[in-house]
Amino acid sequence: MSLDGKHALVTGGGSGIGLAIARALVAQGARVTITGRRQATLDAAAGDGLFGLVMDVRNEDDVVERTAEAVAARGPIQICVANAGIAEGRALHKTDLDFWRNMMATNLDGAFLTIREALASMRQTDWGRVIAVSSIAGLRGLQGAACYTASKHGLVGLIRALSEDYLGKPITFNALCPAYVDTDIVVRNTASISERAGVSAEKARAMMVSANRHRRLIAPEEVAAAALWLASDGSESVNGQAIEIAGGQM
Repeated sequence: MSLDGKHALVTGGGSGIGLAIARALVAQGARVTITGRRQATLDAAAGDGLFGLVMDVRNEDDVVERTAEAVAARGPIQICVANAGIAEGRALHKTDLDFWRNMMATNLDGAFLTIREALASMRQTDWGRVIAVSSIAGLRGLQGAACYTASKHGLVGLIRALSEDYLGKPITFNALCPAYVDTDIVVRNTASISERAGVSAEKARAMMVSANRHRRLIAPEEVAAAALWLASDGSESVNGQAIEIAGGQM
């Protein structure tokens, strides 16, 4: 497998799943633009084929301008990984409109804008892969996280619709739906669950681990391996799929 000469855009690529995917793509020869909101995080990750670009996926002008900048510097985007997102649970009766809108703006609007702008150059080429990082919450309801669940269901729906729009063309659209992954999000959610449920941090972490069918946290590199497969030769007929990465059937 070789991705030599391919330009990939990975949002939220400065850490966690996004960085693991970016590094996997670089290892196969791709030139990868990673985006995020914090310059220091991007600077720490950039180098050896990774190019950092500050971009807020919630801001349409920012996405339009920064994507154009990346295309001008490294050529048309042929691999788009819409990964930027936030994960936070909150009971619906405690969810105000600001919380709801920020979740949707990041997880759903941000993916829509990223994919739309990436397609502008991708459509001018003869090959493309769009991969959205959703969640098991994109396939089933996640207790105590109605807003997050709705945003991730919307993302899966977007991918499925786009796969139909481009059926028969050399561009595929798929979603990855991991369960709990060993990233900083789990660290933050440990404190949040501990506070909401009134349990120790150890118990809160154990609750997330036990939600994965194989009773362990998933490594970011496992999600990256799935993304790399979708971008590789032989995946041409995998399209419009929501692929569970959860240690078993959910």
